[in-house]
Amino acid sequence: MALWARQASRWCHLLKAACAAEFTGRLKGCSSTAQACHGFAPRALLSSPNDVLLWRLQAYRHVSVGSCSPPDSAKDGSFSSPKSNLPLPVKQEQAKPETLPDLNEKTLYEDWDDVPPSSALEEISEEEAVQIIAEPLLPLHSSTLRDYVDHSETLAKLVHLGVDLSQVEKRQKAGQLLLTLDFEKDIRKILLFLKDVGVEDNQLGPFLTKNPYILGEDLEALETRVAYLKSKKFGKAEIAQMVSRAPYLLLFSVERLDNRLGFFKNELGLSVKKTKDLVIRLPRLLTGKLEPVKENLQVCQIELGFQRNEIQQIVFKTPKILTASKKRLKQTFDYLHNIMGIPHHMLTRFPQVFNSKLLRIKERHMFLTFLGRAQYDPAQPSYISLDQLVSLPDEVFCTEIAKASIQDFEKFLKTL
Repeated sequence: MALWARQASRWCHLLKAACAAEFTGRLKGCSSTAQACHGFAPRALLSSPNDVLLWRLQAYRHVSVGSCSPPDSAKDGSFSSPKSNLPLPVKQEQAKPETLPDLNEKTLYEDWDDVPPSSALEEISEEEAVQIIAEPLLPLHSSTLRDYVDHSETLAKLVHLGVDLSQVEKRQKAGQLLLTLDFEKDIRKILLFLKDVGVEDNQLGPFLTKNPYILGEDLEALETRVAYLKSKKFGKAEIAQMVSRAPYLLLFSVERLDNRLGFFKNELGLSVKKTKDLVIRLPRLLTGKLEPVKENLQVCQIELGFQRNEIQQIVFKTPKILTASKKRLKQTFDYLHNIMGIPHHMLTRFPQVFNSKLLRIKERHMFLTFLGRAQYDPAQPSYISLDQLVSLPDEVFCTEIAKASIQDFEKFLKTL
């Protein structure tokens, strides 16, 4: 069926070409008649569809307007139109016959390879059907990047690096950014830059999960920011540590980084070296909002009653106090200072206690009080430092500080 369909299509094209050529011949020589139809075969004698087609094409090739038999005036080899007033030499000039392609059966079969591809309705074998692979359509809209991974080389390679796309798509416009980037053209150079800065290979995935926006940054701008940190005497290892712990650091312009360093230096009254050490230990101070920092500084000074020099020592030893919850900070101070009786200078000496959970402090203090060992004055015997109170594991705390067993401590907790 498919083979005969292609034959019929090819024959139709050749038939149309013959008709067009014959029509042009009519316009040029409408006053002349065709040669005799002596080469025609009766249609009834044609035995096959191919012979019928050849007969029709030859008919178009030789027949002109009028009859197939030549007029009497043309039997001697020349003829003139009875309506023409032109001189005899001009009238005897015959139009050149149109040249058509040789329409024999061999040519038709040779041209079958040039026909257009098979129709979609053509029957195919099961083996050919199995080899057909239909690719899924790319969704126009989707709420997850998972639908695009199979269509995007960039997303596939990022997943291979360890990027968590389920977390990336939660960040505003991060998914749209990744879909517009080319891995070789846009992303590879950023990855090489991060490796040069000091981000380890196994950290590239988690880093880009937290900060995919760096892939859209200009490489020259990123290099300028790193050069600024180096100009402030930050070492290569220190820069690598800061960038790894604060992935958004390199999104900040040089001017903003300079303003942040100046703020902590002036607000806390720290030296250049201590300011540098502060941001190395807690680099998110350079990337976070300044309002919580300012509020916590006011809470320490106004509500908790610490002096400026005490705040400076507390912040330098425990930078996290600047970003801690104000409510938690006040509750911890109230229990330590008003319930346990710890003075300001002791809290300044051991500010790490503010990083501990308040429940842990309460449970251990109440257990020591139950045992009669809650002594936090260094001038008294059996002194227990705040560091020992909150930092030791339960087993060590019970055996070395409370002088009791872990079972006794667990039984006591059940009575609370």
